[in-house]
Amino acid sequence: MLKRLPILCFAVFALAACSQGHDSSAAPSATPAPATTATTTPAPAPAAPTTVAGTAAAASASTTAAVPAATGTDAGAGTGSTDAAAFVEDPKWVEGKNYFRIDPAQPKVTNTDKIEVTEVFSYACPSCNNFHPLVNKLATSLPSNAVMAYLPVSFMPQENFPMFQRAYLTAQALGVAEKANDAIYDAVWKSRELSSMRADQQGLKPMSDLPTIEDAAKVYAKFGVDPKEFVAVANSFSINTQVKRSNELVKAYGVEGTPTIVIDGKYRFDGPSAGGYAQMVELAQYLVAKEAAGK
Repeated sequence: MLKRLPILCFAVFALAACSQGHDSSAAPSATPAPATTATTTPAPAPAAPTTVAGTAAAASASTTAAVPAATGTDAGAGTGSTDAAAFVEDPKWVEGKNYFRIDPAQPKVTNTDKIEVTEVFSYACPSCNNFHPLVNKLATSLPSNAVMAYLPVSFMPQENFPMFQRAYLTAQALGVAEKANDAIYDAVWKSRELSSMRADQQGLKPMSDLPTIEDAAKVYAKFGVDPKEFVAVANSFSINTQVKRSNELVKAYGVEGTPTIVIDGKYRFDGPSAGGYAQMVELAQYLVAKEAAGK
């Protein structure tokens, strides 16, 4: 297991990821997770992921956002169709190599009865930003018996992951998470009003200067949310409870980096294990069909 440094991760090879420090109490998993679990650039083939302390010029890391189990209001249902009887095992995808079984299976992020495809992410993760267009593609390609969900992480406080986790859960509670999704990524990586990087892009801001929940509220205000209400909800007992559950699910799923995809609380994979971003979409579709067929 590579030692992770608590600083911004960036790609050294084709694929990289932001990873939390190794925790021997991490969620149970029948097959050990790879050293890092996140992709950074849409490369067709995986390379050894490396977590490095340094500048953000080549930053490409990822993490993800949590959805409360009781709602799932932002989970996107697929519009395609599926035929369980037509499912055929594909030797291209090998359990223990390309994807990993979560044993025992864990609760879903939402309360859906459909097959749940969850992206574990963070807005502040460069890899998640790079993967974002394909996540949208994945969500719209799911069959009608599957649904997309999102689980935000908090394991890199120096890159402001906890704030973005809380902001996502708050936006979800207020019904604006889905429509503001692209705007939050843009506020971090384009306009940089919510960036964790210094103005010269030569490293991270001091933690005391990182964007706050009040700063995030100003972006969500563009979608009709009162900033004062947003901050009040963000600091409520309900959101504190959802933050706790999100962190518990991340651990239970055995997630070590972002972006990671979890299928129905049973399978976990990332960019390096799948072989790239496009392959993550393909593998997710394969595992959805496998679940639908009861294999």
